[in-house]
Amino acid sequence: MRIIRGKYRGKQLYPPNNKKVRPTTDFAKEGLFNILENRYNFEEIEVLDLFSGTGSITFEFLSRACKHVTAVEILKKNYKYIKKIGETLFEESINVINGNAFFFLKNRQLKFDIIFADPPFDTVDISRIIDMVFENKSTKQDTLLILEHSAKCDYSRNIFFIKSRKYGNVKFSFFEKNYY
Repeated sequence: MRIIRGKYRGKQLYPPNNKKVRPTTDFAKEGLFNILENRYNFEEIEVLDLFSGTGSITFEFLSRACKHVTAVEILKKNYKYIKKIGETLFEESINVINGNAFFFLKNRQLKFDIIFADPPFDTVDISRIIDMVFENKSTKQDTLLILEHSAKCDYSRNIFFIKSRKYGNVKFSFFEKNYY
């Protein structure tokens, strides 16, 4: 795994072997961040990375000098890895939480500019994530939710849906409360 852009561009990361995670490919990350770079000044935003896995997306945001990134990962091995790399490279810009992403959404304030969620593709009700983000009264009006999911799934009928982009077997769907 490598960081594709920003101040740590090209840095190789060696996450623990874990068949339960599916890191976002470089091809998909590059496409995603091309979209985001046209919309955001990363130095001014706070990001929540749910189902962080190996931390691939977290480290891309941090490499672009985001103000702050919170990573939520349930698997202890991955949590420890993200925390270790975060402490080594990014110190004050990262908060790593070992916990359940659904519990986090239900019990925390969501004052983030971007919320990225990459749940396991076999999660029973992925659309529940969308509802939990936008039903949370603390969610900012202009928060962008990005959901990474199987290209076979379609969330375009959701009232908060903006657009989607497909990269191989993966699709990013974008949602926003104040789109209309």
